[in-house]
Amino acid sequence: MEFNVRRLAADAGTFLSRAVQFTEEKFGQAEKTELDAHLDTLLSWAESTKHWTEKIMKQTEVLLQPNPNVRVEEFLYEMLDKKVPMRANNHELLGECMIDSGHEFGPGTAYGSALIKCGETEKLLGSAEKELIQSSAINFLTPFRNFIEGDFKTILKERKLLQNKRLDLDAAKNRLKKARVADARSAELNSSPPLGEEYVAHFSYMLSFLHVRWLKLWTEEVQQAETELRIAQSEFDRQAEITRLLLEGISSTHAHHLRCLNDFVDAQAIYYAQCYQYMVSLQKQLGSENAIFPSTFSNNNQQAGSSSASISVPTAQPAASLPAPPPSQASPALNELRSTSGTRKARVLYDYDAASSSELSLLADEVITVSSVPGMDTDWLMGQRGNQKGKVPFTYLELLN
Repeated sequence: MEFNVRRLAADAGTFLSRAVQFTEEKFGQAEKTELDAHLDTLLSWAESTKHWTEKIMKQTEVLLQPNPNVRVEEFLYEMLDKKVPMRANNHELLGECMIDSGHEFGPGTAYGSALIKCGETEKLLGSAEKELIQSSAINFLTPFRNFIEGDFKTILKERKLLQNKRLDLDAAKNRLKKARVADARSAELNSSPPLGEEYVAHFSYMLSFLHVRWLKLWTEEVQQAETELRIAQSEFDRQAEITRLLLEGISSTHAHHLRCLNDFVDAQAIYYAQCYQYMVSLQKQLGSENAIFPSTFSNNNQQAGSSSASISVPTAQPAASLPAPPPSQASPALNELRSTSGTRKARVLYDYDAASSSELSLLADEVITVSSVPGMDTDWLMGQRGNQKGKVPFTYLELLN
């Protein structure tokens, strides 16, 4: 118990000495030992690294999980050291909704079948997004968080110790300075009292004599103050070296974060490539069905007497998937066009986007000039609009008399 009390008193004295030194420095009444320029630069570099690491980490979390409520929930589960429950993301929820509605409308219908296919693709997109989030959390966010919560906290701890050692060093310098000033003042004064009755007459000198004797106590402390200064300087230099070694490790941290950044970019590249493949596959599936249904809509419109109605087909179809020519257009006029290699006027039934530079894009209801080229596939004709020329699918045209 006696040891604890003495230790407590010593710690209280050290704390008070540091507080006094810190206060005097703030008011400009005490000198302050400045750190060397290299160490000061390393400290600024570490602070900048910590600041931007936190910002990048937070913005990445927002990117991967835009919902703030979900982020708070995941944070609470992490604090409680519990596993986050699995939940469907937005793509998967949309996919389930589309699949249910497609079954409701009927898988055999065009709309119902398309909804089911879109829903399945959305679920694939949701799975790919989960893989991206998992990969990014392991290879990118976790190393960044480990630096903030581990390495940088160690740097802060050592930097605080360095600050305390600096205050101890400056306080020791201040005590030594005061002891030397007191010793110099005591040497200047005459400590020999006068003889006889003059001693009583010089009462004021007695007071000065006692004051000098008190000042000489500082002289005895000069050696002790010098010893304390050497110890404080040694501890400060040792702590500065420890802090410097830790701060120089920031370069290794940057190299590690660079590897993590490459992993994050690779994960994003894989994710977007998967999404592109899924959507291209879905587009082809929907396009193969849409190539058949425009003819149905066109025939219905013609039977209703609407000659200006048109159906827009969003994607171009290859020759193998083009619909068969309507019976009404398998006429002698077409046979004559192909046999004579002449030209005819044709009205465009549906919009068509050229799939290559050899094809010609079409707009519904426009009139173009078409001709047959020997050796060309029977599903295609050569179309011309002004100076523009290219292949056009025959099923998208109506030959005019």
